[in-house]
Amino acid sequence: MTKAHGRSLRIMFEDEARFGRISSPRRCWAPFPIRPLVHAAVVQEFTYAYAAVSPHDGVLDSLILPGVDATIMKLFLDEVSSRHPDEFIVMIMDGAGWHTAKMLRIPDNMHILHLPPYSPELNPVEYLWDYIRENDFLNEVFATITALETHLMHSLAGMEQDHDRIKSITGWKWIINAILNAN
Repeated sequence: MTKAHGRSLRIMFEDEARFGRISSPRRCWAPFPIRPLVHAAVVQEFTYAYAAVSPHDGVLDSLILPGVDATIMKLFLDEVSSRHPDEFIVMIMDGAGWHTAKMLRIPDNMHILHLPPYSPELNPVEYLWDYIRENDFLNEVFATITALETHLMHSLAGMEQDHDRIKSITGWKWIINAILNAN
């Protein structure tokens, strides 16, 4: 990796996603002639997952937080910074209001780059959220927001340990080539 400010350079993409107790029933398999029964819930309770990924090595940093604003965003950026104290992080994210707020303080070992407006398809973390929803939350109904957060915590913890899976979801060729050409 290239050196930045005397430290190794880490390129990360960041995004947050809302997870709630509103279920989205999907098709599922059952042997003939059984008709599968899928429960549904329409409860307006939400929590937010924050994630930053390094597509080149599959490192995932995540937190579950109660909302989205500049103060909470700073908590997440500080956490990522503390997990990589010897590296300089270039964090690529969208232009959400809490990402561009004047009161948002960026850690000393981090620089923020913003993706072009209205281009979520450029952020590989969006595909991580799709993967989690399709594989870990399919036809799940949670009795409480705590149960949902516990399930989400286990899902994210498993993803943080599985660098190969993270690389396969987020390690797009153009990103990897850009990182390797930066050396």
